[in-house]
Amino acid sequence: MRFLSLMGNSFGCSASGERLVSAARDGDLQEAKALLEYNPRLARYSTFGVRNSPLHYSAAQGHYEIVSLLVESGVDINLRNFRGQTALMQACQYGHWEVVQILMLFKANIHKTDYLNGGTALHFAALNGHTRCIRLLLADYVPSIPNFLNTMRRTQEVSLSDFDEDSLSEMINKRADGGITALHMAALNGHAESLQLLLDLGACVTDVTVEDGTTIDLIGAGSTALHYAACGGNAVCCQVLISRGASLIAQNANGWTPLMVARSWHRNWLEGILSRRPEGRIKILPSPFISLPMMSIMRISRIFVVEA
Repeated sequence: MRFLSLMGNSFGCSASGERLVSAARDGDLQEAKALLEYNPRLARYSTFGVRNSPLHYSAAQGHYEIVSLLVESGVDINLRNFRGQTALMQACQYGHWEVVQILMLFKANIHKTDYLNGGTALHFAALNGHTRCIRLLLADYVPSIPNFLNTMRRTQEVSLSDFDEDSLSEMINKRADGGITALHMAALNGHAESLQLLLDLGACVTDVTVEDGTTIDLIGAGSTALHYAACGGNAVCCQVLISRGASLIAQNANGWTPLMVARSWHRNWLEGILSRRPEGRIKILPSPFISLPMMSIMRISRIFVVEA
């Protein structure tokens, strides 16, 4: 009888867990509240196989109220599914900045990498051009001071207690498998706004990809972000990278320059841009996202969370 009772409780928990997963996926806040009040441990439930938790589903769908409910219930905010993805990665992949904001408020780990490609949440955000998510991910790295961009470019002259340039650079230029950075991903997919923000925050235009047996590279190892922009075919991305010092003559492991990559992918409209450097300096305005005082806002919000 005791064995049957335990089985019954197990099946009941599984059924309730699936109901919570459905509520999280569908955005049914009232159902999610009722289930968590009945059994708070359901927040730790995960589906068979893919191992997605209710937090993963609600984050991927952008149901930020349910995300907040689950986080406040004590769920592990850095839970992974079978691909090694966290809820933060999935929110960044689909551009749900409200969810990213909540997860960052509760100090989600932005350094975790997925099991498939070694990508961080920043890679997912850059891949899909979600600039707001990029800025929120880096809230703890960028001081809330006027003219931060100009100050960062002369840090040897100015001491900033809130600014760790090395940590910001390490995060911005973190490599996924194949040596691919967030800048490579934004360039390939033509996300000029995200590319500009990454550059303003210190993304390196000279970083190149590497040989990696786990990564299929159709462009070739040794490729810069400009090689990737040439493949993607976005003229604005190419112009911005060139204005920030990207080399027109850099050759990858295949011996291809960015112009040769553009030709091989039939990006004929890039011929003029990639053939020669423009006369005079191209005026590129700083990203409007860089001046947002996110560090101060996040600190104030975290104080309220702790007090609550």
